[in-house]
Amino acid sequence: MAEEAKINIDGVEYPLSALSDDAKAQIRSLQFVEAELGRLQAQVAIANTARIAYQNALKSLLPQQTH
Repeated sequence: MAEEAKINIDGVEYPLSALSDDAKAQIRSLQFVEAELGRLQAQVAIANTARIAYQNALKSLLPQQTH
């Protein structure tokens, strides 16, 4: 027999079957937001990498300064 799915919130385990439909909807919303945050963090990493590449490209195009 398969074990019932549970969720741990603040150190307390709750069987999903014991939660209201509203509580389950909140869980789905939290899961969506967590996934979206992960996607956005990946986009920030891409943008930061691109920024560094553009900065390096610009530096290579600047006239060399002599001291």
